Amino acid sequence: MRWRCFPLLVSLAAASAPALSARALGQTVVSAPPKALRFDLTAMPAERDSFVFMFRGTERGYAVWQYEIASLEGSQQVLYTARSEFEPVEEEQLRVVLNRLTGEPISTFHHIDLFSPATDTVMVEHDLEVKRGEIAGRRRVGRRGGEVKIIPVSKPLPSGAVLSDYALFAAAVTNALPGDSLGIPAYSEFGDSLATLSFVAEAPATIQVPAGRFDVLPLVSGGFRVFVTRTAPRRVVKGQTLDGSFTFELAGTGPVIPSAPRPE
Repeated sequence: MRWRCFPLLVSLAAASAPALSARALGQTVVSAPPKALRFDLTAMPAERDSFVFMFRGTERGYAVWQYEIASLEGSQQVLYTARSEFEPVEEEQLRVVLNRLTGEPISTFHHIDLFSPATDTVMVEHDLEVKRGEIAGRRRVGRRGGEVKIIPVSKPLPSGAVLSDYALFAAAVTNALPGDSLGIPAYSEFGDSLATLSFVAEAPATIQVPAGRFDVLPLVSGGFRVFVTRTAPRRVVKGQTLDGSFTFELAGTGPVIPSAPRPE
């Protein structure tokens, strides 16, 4: 399995996981429609978290997530930044700006460098903004021979829709309760498509990670499971593929280091 960056891995797992039908189980089940999934970004603390990557029991890299909060006239924003390396095949950078009061996305920039000899693609990137009910910008795809393809993006975004990346960086601030099945329209930043981002909340548990022991609520989205704290400070402390081959765990926390402004 070639590693894919945190948010891309989660969104692909959610999209590709097969549905488990009642017929396959030999049962007749009447399912209630999923509850509306909501993200309370006001519950996000300003924090900087470090994670360790494990692949089949071997440490293979790291990630650093940071959440900064900015107060503007009449509004507030969350700036989420992430940087990670998965040895020896990928490095990534992510920068997402969110409306802290409404939960709506404002912009997203994601750059991934690939070093795998198995693919001719050596770079993928998107740079998108949400304005007046539309998500627009561009994607870039770099090839090993030096060619860079630029793909314009312009797509309607329904009111209330989020980004598929919320499945990871905003998982700790959902309205999920044990046993809930929830869903919300979400735009796939790399897939350029609109789908349903869904979570199934499992039974609460207590887990141990390098940063300590935490009471968590496991949330399953497609082929991925994240473990989020149930009380403040709200954070993701662990994630794993359902087969357990890939895992990331919280290794430590620290003070926020202010991000440099993006070049115009």
